[in-house]
Amino acid sequence: MLTDEVTIKLEAGHGGDGLVSFRRERFISHGGPDGGDGGKGGDIFLICDENVHALSQFLRVKEFHGENGARGEKRKRTGKSGKHLILKAPPGTIIFTEIQGKFIKFQDLVKRGERILIAKGGPGGWGNYHFATATRQTPRFAQKGRWGQKLILRLELKLLADVGLIGLPNVGKSLFLSQISHAKPKIADYPFTTLSPNLGTVCWKGIKLIVADIPGLIEGAHHGKGLGDQFLRHIERTKILIHILDGQKADLLSDWQKVRGELKLFSNKLLNKEEIIVINKIDLIDRDKISQIKRNFKGEEIFLISSLTKKGIDQLLDKIIQKLHST
Repeated sequence: MLTDEVTIKLEAGHGGDGLVSFRRERFISHGGPDGGDGGKGGDIFLICDENVHALSQFLRVKEFHGENGARGEKRKRTGKSGKHLILKAPPGTIIFTEIQGKFIKFQDLVKRGERILIAKGGPGGWGNYHFATATRQTPRFAQKGRWGQKLILRLELKLLADVGLIGLPNVGKSLFLSQISHAKPKIADYPFTTLSPNLGTVCWKGIKLIVADIPGLIEGAHHGKGLGDQFLRHIERTKILIHILDGQKADLLSDWQKVRGELKLFSNKLLNKEEIIVINKIDLIDRDKISQIKRNFKGEEIFLISSLTKKGIDQLLDKIIQKLHST
């Protein structure tokens, strides 16, 4: 199951305490203060890593701490700073920070290698040599290191793909994805075989594109029925949609309109995306049925394919490339 939403707690490293110390060397029995400053606490960064494909690494460990800075040392030497903590997240991760009980969008992680400072480590405290004055030559106190920044984050993943596959359950989206890419989604002849989004990389005529297959949508998906609201967001960033319909069904126009209705209720942005209508399983229907489908979709461009035999898939891929270039 794809982990696409997590809440985590972060605490950057604490700054090290300043040191109370006095110079003590041979022939210098009463030297001045020489306590050094504490080291800075380690920061926490979030980095965009294309080799990470989900947020599952945050399922077991939900609290993260930066390394604390070390205490100051003698001879005015600053303590060692805490190591930075680097957390990795996949491209398409949206970062929300909690402010007064509400999560506010902070930033998107989109570019490979992008690095964002999430929590700042606390500064180290001053050693006692900072506090020496003409009237106070032996200060016996130092400054405490400060706490690192604490915060609660919600990370939400929206897959970054060029093409999104949509449709009702069991229309053949997963088989189609497996035929055009090296993706190996679970495939079976019953609804809801796909329980989480799948990504596939397609190379066609020298062009590389990413295709996302989301679980089949049912009525009420925009409200979460069938987990639809959790998956619809994964196609918000796609450039075009491939709407796959089962050619064996009695009323394909109604099936098409049902899914379109769910897109509209979830987001007008989805409804307005470029869409290619694909009728699948044409190897299982006769010519009369095909003629009826064409009449029902009069005015709409449709593609007739068989994911099983690969019939019509080459022409469909050509159309997808053409649409991507025009968007």
